[in-house]
Amino acid sequence: MRFTIPISIFALTFAMLMAGVGSHHAIAAQAPSSVPQFGHVILLLEENHSYSSVIGSSSMPYFNSLAKQYGLATQYFADTHPSIGNYFELTAGEIITNNDGYSQTVTADNVVRRLLTAGKTWKSYAESLPKVGYVGGDVYPYVRHHNPFSFFSDVVNSQNQRDNLVPFSEFASDLKNDQLPDYSFIVPNMQHDAHDGTLAQADSWLKTNISPLIASSTFQKNGLLVIVFDESFDSDKQHGGGHVAALVISPFAKKGYKSTTTYQHQSACRLLMQGLGLTSYPGWCENATPMGEFF
Repeated sequence: MRFTIPISIFALTFAMLMAGVGSHHAIAAQAPSSVPQFGHVILLLEENHSYSSVIGSSSMPYFNSLAKQYGLATQYFADTHPSIGNYFELTAGEIITNNDGYSQTVTADNVVRRLLTAGKTWKSYAESLPKVGYVGGDVYPYVRHHNPFSFFSDVVNSQNQRDNLVPFSEFASDLKNDQLPDYSFIVPNMQHDAHDGTLAQADSWLKTNISPLIASSTFQKNGLLVIVFDESFDSDKQHGGGHVAALVISPFAKKGYKSTTTYQHQSACRLLMQGLGLTSYPGWCENATPMGEFF
């Protein structure tokens, strides 16, 4: 029996080969789940506001300018209430606890463990942290449950790793001196993250501290910044923690892109590690929906 290939299929295949579309690299570049490789990735957390109270708000002109210029996830949901479980979801792929007063050491798999295994560097820049390496309790306006890295056994049990817990005041100098780590976690204090202060105060803080980052040659070369609210208002329990605003900012990001895909914190966790070349991730981050559509 003779089999024939329809001329249309043959012609399409030939055309693809001639155009180079059939090559492995071309296909990979077009895959919707693919993520560029970044020199530096940065995660920044804001607090306790719904998507609808942030996007379009006249109180946050800078944040909304970034949303219009870069990538906005319009269907992004936190995982739980209150805060702490969301911070752990972003860094360990598990909620771990819903007790904001939690003080135990976390031995679960986490971002630090994965980064160290991959030979990557990291720092947590926490505003109002009392001193470098501090793993103690709240010293207002710093609160420990917004600094998940201070709980991980990989950090608590290693002086070298504890030294990566630094006050946010070090961020500007690290940026200026081209000494940012591969992975940065930024947590404004309670007065600047929209928790105790206003959205306008949070927006002003972002403009003052983050616009220099985005404008820097370091970031413009190959940087990725994700800004996300940890949870919505307590009354919003959609997908566990409610509807929140999340921005994907990078010179590689699609301009003015609005995603309608449903994402949660584990997807942002995965994106940041994937962007550094890691191929396996802690907890729920492993099977989270990839965020490659933003690029």
